[in-house]
Amino acid sequence: MQQLKGFLPHLIVLVLFLVASLAYFNPVLQGKKIYQSDIVQYTGMAKQQNDFREATGEETYWTNSAFGGMPTYQLGAKYPYNYIKKLDLTLRFLPRPADYLFLYFISIYILFLVLKVDYRLAFLGALAFGFSTYLIIILGVGHNAKAHAIAYMPLVLSGIILTFRGKYLWGFLLTTVALALELVANHFQMTYYLMLLVLCLGVAYLIDAYRKKLLPHFFKSVAIMLLGVFIALGLNATNILATKEYADTSTRGKSELTISPDGSEKKSGDGLSYEYITEYSYGRLETFNLFIPRFMGGGSSEPLPDNGETLDELMKLGASPQEAREILKQLPVYWGDQPIVAAPAYIGAIMIFLAVLALFLVKGRLKWWILSAFILSLLLSWGKNFHFLTQFFIDYIPLYDKFRAVSSIQVIIELVIPILAIVGLHQYFNDFVSPEKRKKALLWATGIVGGLAVVFLLFKSAIPGLDFASPYDQELRDQLGTPLVEAIREDRASLFITDTIRSLAFVLLAAAVLWFFLKDKLKQNTVIALLALLIVVDLVGVDWRYVNNDDFVNARIMDQPFQKSPADLQILEDDGYFRVYDITTNPFSSGRASYFHNALGGYHAAKPGRVQDLDDFYLAEGDIGILNMMNVRYIIGQSPNGGPVAQRNPFANGNAWFVENILLAENANEELLLLDSLDTKRTVVVHKEFQDKLPLENIVRDSTATIDLTQYKPNHLVYESSSTSPQLAVFSEVYYPKGWNAYIDGQPAEYIRANYVLRAMPVPAGNHKIEFKFEPTVIKTGGTIALVSFVILLVVLFGGLWYKRRQESKVAEE
Repeated sequence: MQQLKGFLPHLIVLVLFLVASLAYFNPVLQGKKIYQSDIVQYTGMAKQQNDFREATGEETYWTNSAFGGMPTYQLGAKYPYNYIKKLDLTLRFLPRPADYLFLYFISIYILFLVLKVDYRLAFLGALAFGFSTYLIIILGVGHNAKAHAIAYMPLVLSGIILTFRGKYLWGFLLTTVALALELVANHFQMTYYLMLLVLCLGVAYLIDAYRKKLLPHFFKSVAIMLLGVFIALGLNATNILATKEYADTSTRGKSELTISPDGSEKKSGDGLSYEYITEYSYGRLETFNLFIPRFMGGGSSEPLPDNGETLDELMKLGASPQEAREILKQLPVYWGDQPIVAAPAYIGAIMIFLAVLALFLVKGRLKWWILSAFILSLLLSWGKNFHFLTQFFIDYIPLYDKFRAVSSIQVIIELVIPILAIVGLHQYFNDFVSPEKRKKALLWATGIVGGLAVVFLLFKSAIPGLDFASPYDQELRDQLGTPLVEAIREDRASLFITDTIRSLAFVLLAAAVLWFFLKDKLKQNTVIALLALLIVVDLVGVDWRYVNNDDFVNARIMDQPFQKSPADLQILEDDGYFRVYDITTNPFSSGRASYFHNALGGYHAAKPGRVQDLDDFYLAEGDIGILNMMNVRYIIGQSPNGGPVAQRNPFANGNAWFVENILLAENANEELLLLDSLDTKRTVVVHKEFQDKLPLENIVRDSTATIDLTQYKPNHLVYESSSTSPQLAVFSEVYYPKGWNAYIDGQPAEYIRANYVLRAMPVPAGNHKIEFKFEPTVIKTGGTIALVSFVILLVVLFGGLWYKRRQESKVAEE
């Protein structure tokens, strides 16, 4: 009964988290779904495999609906013995995206409890973390995997801290399960950033252990956690191994090309280019939007005020009020350097204030690992604006060059600022801290944070870079004139002033609440309630600008985001097996065609590397020869009236064909360049590495030879061939040897890469049945490891419980 009473406050908090999650995303209670642009594209990409699963009850690990064919490992594939995924789905029982918001809340709440923070403050901190603008906006645009991974970060930290505290069994269990859940999210960039945060934490604990002469305990804790890490990796082995296997062949892997499409030299490497990695680099001055939401204007799609200088100037140019307001929506209010910003990474003025307050109250390792993590993530988020550190990490820190959008590392700041703030607030309420020390900390924090806002208000014109000028203003000046650009800058300045005053007001209100507590005018519960109210009003007020009820649509729109056009209907009447190339959008940045057809294009962050090369060198220039060899039977273009129209390509090579000539390429450059103006129906390009697998020195042309596709599944292709002499067959299928196995008349056969991306195979004379089956061994291997890891986890858990109970019994007997 006593235990139940002790758990009751946490149960109430849990219910409040449920209410808060459903309240913010309340349209889910009406069966609506949030419109997430990335998820719309994902739905198109995953349609074929989902349909296959529903129709057959089986899993296909290959889809032909995108990029000419690719594994489904990053498209929601389901793996055997993936028990940790089932646990994850159990935890995410709320409708999306309320499920991720709930995970934000509950995960960091557990962390605060592990840090021995009062549950009321833990509840306050969880609200601040969950409603942080960046964490809400990624749900708005559909970065679900990112949100998923961020949500489990605090839980991983909880397990680590618990282990370092000497709670070896529970620390091990929590670390293992939390890290396994983190890996289930399948966003390795976020997990990588978590690793950097953990390294900062580990160094702080190591230094502390050295000073306190507790190194044996430190290394024992590390050893226990390493066991948990290996088990967590094992529980996710299939996904990790499959992802690694595919990544090596994707745009995230090493490219063998040393030339660019324009003929210039290209640095060959096994990671992304510096320019691609740093494209989204946070501006140094832009950092202050952590404190002032519209410091840089807000989001890229945010409209200018409809009662400002720009509206007046547009009307002076002859626009009607209605026309002027439409134009306002297209003018850039965001004036930072990043290409696109959905919303500022606003943490909250009060949370910044409380974090600064904590710097005067919190001592020891927690303060230093948070500060080190904050500084590291901030400097790395600047990317090209802090070139030295960024280049160092790209060159010398393993895997750092695998990820783009360096500004994303600010998720660490989103996490550590609330931790520091709440621990500091916990210390502020601690009776062991003298009133004089609290007063001094409060005055300093108010002076620093509030003073910063005052400086921005009074001296903004004297601050370098604070000129409200966008990189795109010159283009607007050329089109619409100087007066309009000046009006836009005035409106940007107005938004800046408004939000600076807003942040200052919240800081002063929070400081006043703490001051009245210090003077015994307010009780602690009242202070916590008032701070919670202020923080929620502050953060939700900004969140609502970017993600609100207007973003929800009828569930059908998300479940079936694409509707058949007349062009799609025309193509679907053709029951053959072929590909479609949709040029009404950017083919390599849209999942629409993949929703209905076997598409050559698609939408994915890690495209098949060699198919991307085809696009860079040929497809982007409209090379029909490449479309022919990829068996593109239909091209969706625009009719004169602007609607989509399906144009049949009569020159497509078909599913397979026999060639007469072989061109050997010395390297990848030559292999790709030889495709230029190549008659792919008669001649094939083969890299010299496959020369020994080409026994045909002279192919004897057989005008009666045939090869046809007779059966089709995404993961199983069956052909029938007939010829009077040995031939070399080329298949319009993407070469991916790590899973695709070939058979001739039921016997294993070898095949090679041809035309840079396709498959080719020597076919003996006579009538033969040729099969390609996608049978990736990585799935079986990973599934076995996952099952064994789960068994080991159970053995360690129950063995640990048995040992702990035995030790407790011995102590009781003594």
